Amino acid sequence: MTTFEQIIDGVLEHEGGYVNDPYDKGGETKFGIAKRWYPDVDIKNLTKSDAINIYYNEYWKPSKADFLPNDLKATYFDMCVNMGQRQAVKILQQAINSRKMNKIEEDGVIGSITIDSSGRISKKRLQAYRCLFYGRLVSEEPDQQRFYYGWFKRATTI
Repeated sequence: MTTFEQIIDGVLEHEGGYVNDPYDKGGETKFGIAKRWYPDVDIKNLTKSDAINIYYNEYWKPSKADFLPNDLKATYFDMCVNMGQRQAVKILQQAINSRKMNKIEEDGVIGSITIDSSGRISKKRLQAYRCLFYGRLVSEEPDQQRFYYGWFKRATTI
C-alpha cells in the first residue's frame, strides 16, 4: 500500500462506522471523523466519500506521507489519523533516533530532515514505537485500557 487510494481503505476498515462511545475522547465518530474535531459536521449522516475527502485534504496532504519510504507510508498515515499528525511525527522521530545515528529534533514537525532520515528505519521499528506510545498512554490514563487491544492490532497490521 503506497498510494492514498490504497491506504485509505485500510484506515477506514480500522475506523469503522458510526460510534458514540462515552469513553472515546473523540466523542461521536463515523469513519473515524470525530465530532470533537469537526463540530460542524453532521457525523451521523457523514458519507464515506465526505470522510475520504476530509482525510485527503486535512490529513494526507499535510502529513506529507507521500514523501516517506513506501513501507512507512500506510503506518505513518494511519498514526496521523489515529493520534494526530504532531504525535505521529514525534513517534516517527523517536523511532529514527532509536537508531543512535545523527539524532534529529523530536519536535513533531514533518520537515525535510525527518523525511530524509525516515529511510533509516523499518516499518517494524515504527510499529514498535507506536505500540510503546499506546502502552504509555494506558499507563497514564487507565480508563483508556479498553481501547488498547484494538490499538495494538491496528499498530501491527497497517
